[in-house]
Amino acid sequence: MLNESQRQQAADLLWDCWAHNRRIAQLPPHLQPADRQQAYDIQGRLDARSFAPLAGWKIGATGPGGQQLLNVDGPMAGRLLAERMHRNGAHVTLGDNLMSVIEAEVVFRMRSALPPRPQPYSQEEVMEAVGSVHPGIEIPDTRYQQFREVGAYQLIADNCCADQVVLGAPTSMDWRSLDLAALATSAFIEGGEQRSGSGAQVLGDPRIALTWLVNELRQHGLTLAAGQLVATGSTIVPMPVQVGQTVRADLGVLGSVTVHLT
Repeated sequence: MLNESQRQQAADLLWDCWAHNRRIAQLPPHLQPADRQQAYDIQGRLDARSFAPLAGWKIGATGPGGQQLLNVDGPMAGRLLAERMHRNGAHVTLGDNLMSVIEAEVVFRMRSALPPRPQPYSQEEVMEAVGSVHPGIEIPDTRYQQFREVGAYQLIADNCCADQVVLGAPTSMDWRSLDLAALATSAFIEGGEQRSGSGAQVLGDPRIALTWLVNELRQHGLTLAAGQLVATGSTIVPMPVQVGQTVRADLGVLGSVTVHLT
């Protein structure tokens, strides 16, 4: 088990990598988390490094494509930092992003908070707390050179590969009446590749993914706060991208969102 000093050292090392744009093979053995609780504790020390309140959360590895990309067998949660959130049409620096993929996502914004409690939250309770739904693009990245080999705990400590997110406008549709599992989605590279998917790629339904996130946070004593966003996971197999491309994610009736990669 990692003691307090070791957890802080692990967090400091990962943040130093983020700040100076460098990578490591993995955390040193004496700083590697032994379980999810330790991993989320290391991740949580990111909050103090940000200049603004936490923007929200992301869910990684919610479908076979993301699980294959990371070589894990189930979902994980990461924090969305305010300084890495962008508006529709933003120019986002891809730089030497190691993963170099984009993901088309259903993003929820919470109307009310869901704090920890002994019993799990139901999907109905969770959805009642949602205020709006948005189309989004996530551009993940990692500090590990061999990110497919480090395992879920180290990936969680590295913020579940959370990096840049581009957020579209809230849908004007009556989204509560929509079958989000059947939602047809796609992503297009201007003049290039196109990939299609659906809401079912995200743990079977983005609403199921959101409920998973709430209960994952609950188990670790964390609150999903009012106003926070949740990027629920890729509705497509993550699509390779490169500098100079313009990418649009089409979330069907929920709307679309565009990013220019520089």
